[in-house]
Amino acid sequence: MKEYKLSDFLPTTKKELELRGWDELDVILFSADAYIDHPSFGAAVIGRTLEAAGYRVAIVPQPDWHGDFRDFKKMGRPRLFFGIAPGCMDSMVNKYTANRRLRSEDAYSPDGRHDMRPEYPTIVYTKILKQLFPDTPVVLGGIEASMRRLTHYDYWQDKLRPCILCDSGADMIIYGMGEKPILELCRQMEDGYMINDINSIPQTVYLAPKGNVPNASTTTGDIVLNSHETCLQDKRAEAENYRHIEEESNKMHASRLLQDVGTSTVVVNPPYPPMTTEELDASFDLPYTRLPHPKYKGKRIPAYEMIKFSVNIHRGCFGGCAFCTISAHQGKFITCRSKESIIKEVKQVAEMPDFKGNLSDLGGPSANMYGMEGRNKKACEKCARPSCIHPNICPNLNTDHSRLIDIYRTVDAMPEIRHSYIGSGVRYDLLLHRSKDEAIDKAADEYTRELIKHHVSGRLKVAPEHVADKVLQLMRKPSFQQFRDFKRVFDRINKESGLHQQIIPYFISSHPGCREEDMAELAVITKGLDFHLEQVQDFTPTPMTISTEAWYTGYNPYTLEPIFSARTPEEKLRQRQYFFWYKPEMRRDIERSLRNLNRPDLQKKLFGNMPHYAVGPTRQPSRNENNRATDNSKKRKEKKRGRNSRD
Repeated sequence: MKEYKLSDFLPTTKKELELRGWDELDVILFSADAYIDHPSFGAAVIGRTLEAAGYRVAIVPQPDWHGDFRDFKKMGRPRLFFGIAPGCMDSMVNKYTANRRLRSEDAYSPDGRHDMRPEYPTIVYTKILKQLFPDTPVVLGGIEASMRRLTHYDYWQDKLRPCILCDSGADMIIYGMGEKPILELCRQMEDGYMINDINSIPQTVYLAPKGNVPNASTTTGDIVLNSHETCLQDKRAEAENYRHIEEESNKMHASRLLQDVGTSTVVVNPPYPPMTTEELDASFDLPYTRLPHPKYKGKRIPAYEMIKFSVNIHRGCFGGCAFCTISAHQGKFITCRSKESIIKEVKQVAEMPDFKGNLSDLGGPSANMYGMEGRNKKACEKCARPSCIHPNICPNLNTDHSRLIDIYRTVDAMPEIRHSYIGSGVRYDLLLHRSKDEAIDKAADEYTRELIKHHVSGRLKVAPEHVADKVLQLMRKPSFQQFRDFKRVFDRINKESGLHQQIIPYFISSHPGCREEDMAELAVITKGLDFHLEQVQDFTPTPMTISTEAWYTGYNPYTLEPIFSARTPEEKLRQRQYFFWYKPEMRRDIERSLRNLNRPDLQKKLFGNMPHYAVGPTRQPSRNENNRATDNSKKRKEKKRGRNSRD
């Protein structure tokens, strides 16, 4: 592998600027993640994109936001603007579990440290920069700002928040994948435009004085949303907004969105059209080292360890899952890398000194959407569906897996590759779908066999998410019967091939529409399939998803019908317990819950053949007991962190 010098990375210090002979910067990016020079990390992508266009750019990773703010001052003032890249994950999802408990580690920080980023770094970093450099524009990017571009529910504060421009004081948001809008912003600023005068770049958000929005007119296609103040008073109005927000995020030709907040109007310009293959190749072919910056030598960055031997082959996802932010960020239209670009990156991975011949993932937002698009492009241009495969697979969608099979086989034929595994989620509904084209159906069967025989590292992870059809409809996931059908195929191919692989299903509790009885049914059905569930999670409301808005407002944003959600910690815990029915210590509480539900039939199905455990009187833990348990848990974690730091 090529030996990289310090100057091969984007500069992070004054010393590194001097190595390049630079005395001025055009753009300075502040990242809440460690700096990993890899196409899976947003700050590196934007930095390399600007560098390729001739701009002088630096990255300040995880600046210290305490004390004298020296990290914010060390690079000086950029010629064009500061950029905020708050991280690959929303900072609050990264930091806390669904129960608002601190996660065991920060996957995007060296050695998983928790103290390297603040909560809401977008807001914290911007306020510091505006304090130090009040006249220099600040531009927001990344998932945190993208998903907070309009009024949204914040689960961790348990309240509605306005567009993040209002809370941060920044000048503009670039939402979604930002290569094209950030280059256009630089070009316009180079032409002498002040940032307050730049209002027509696609995929950007800015604040305009209320009543003075440039070119405002409902006849030109603008959609006026319910104001922030209205949404604060009326949850139904908030739910109503989100049908428009989601649909316009996923259209080929979208409308501009306007929302009043205080004395301003938030203006969300429509997104750019999907990137072409040539444009996506150009982004992935930039001169990434694919390594963490040398400053992290000897330190483990968990997120990097997970993806260091993986290759992303496309962007976009047309699944439209109601709880997912991928389509809101990347869009539903698939853009594929060329075969040549993919092979080039695989060769780069193979040259890494610790590569043992195994690719951990050859995938994307979904594993098997590569090469798929609408047959009739004009129909796609008029489409407003958030999902191309729910409630059924669009007849215009070409579901041919042939190009993906060719990618797999070409990679596997490379002498440097022993195995290429598929770590991304597989959409089995695409594999089971029968079209009117026998060749496409044959390719789906061929892909399924290829996947199971050659690309599973012992366990194939898929995501049915639930068993109840009414819940799956709200999630925009296929019927659980399709999982049963796919499992039969999986088991048959394993048996025919002499393999002993497992299929590992993911499930979610407490999703809107899910009641405790639905979770009990889930336990019974998965027991019947001989699953002891491991890959499970409690629903976490994250900004700008349809599921989150339904959970907060109590309304389905598409029908405006009332919808039940388990909202209290007690309700959520009662649902989650059914995942672990097989643990003896859970039986008492589950049996008590089933008695309260008057469902002795489910109790018999779950525990009929198991040894009986006496069930004590119903008693909820007192607040003091809960507090003591939390305090003891905190003390154990602090003690553990202390040992780790001493080591």
